[in-house]
Amino acid sequence: MTTVAEIIKKTMLAGLGAQEKAKDFVEELIKAGELSKNEGAALINEWVSKAEQSTKDMDFKIKDAIAVAFEKLNIPSREDLERMEKKIQALSARVARLEGEGGRGGA
Repeated sequence: MTTVAEIIKKTMLAGLGAQEKAKDFVEELIKAGELSKNEGAALINEWVSKAEQSTKDMDFKIKDAIAVAFEKLNIPSREDLERMEKKIQALSARVARLEGEGGRGGA
């Protein structure tokens, strides 16, 4: 079974390979005189910028998909766990205070 981490890794490696092929393609166009060095650099910068935005978009989509999956599986989020931890700490402090009060006026 393929894990989410493996899918992400494969996608990122594919993206890196595509960027490398795009750079090679631009270099060939420059050598052939189809593009100037400035045009080639601008094109590569544009592709890199779009690739970075695509990566960010993919990251948000993956996080959303994972959050939906966790919700469907009824798995608590980090925020849920932190909220429960605070409640436990508050209850523990309250129990400690009550135990302290009960110990003072005892029989």
